[in-house]
Amino acid sequence: MIRTLKTPARKAVRKNCRVFGKIRYMNSQVDARILDLSATGAALEIKAPLYAASGSKVRIEAEDLGLLDGTVRWKHNGRVGIQFDVNSNARAVIASYFRFFHRETPRAR
Repeated sequence: MIRTLKTPARKAVRKNCRVFGKIRYMNSQVDARILDLSATGAALEIKAPLYAASGSKVRIEAEDLGLLDGTVRWKHNGRVGIQFDVNSNARAVIASYFRFFHRETPRAR
């Protein structure tokens, strides 16, 4: 795959998923779908514009995951990349999701 964005890639193993939720930035929230998930971050497809710049703190709320805090790393064509805050809660939430809820899904093109 040829990378066209000049952004650092996640080094953690990614798993495709289809988890619906919301992404919050300050006082606004946008419906989103988590496309892939790893222990350190996620790629989301957003349903409306998210007015958060790279480096902005956001919160992801999803029924299967609960609350995850992170930082916007990139935004492009209705998608956004989030790097999770490094803490034991984020690791526990992701591990729990993969153990109890995750079902492998094919990658959307």
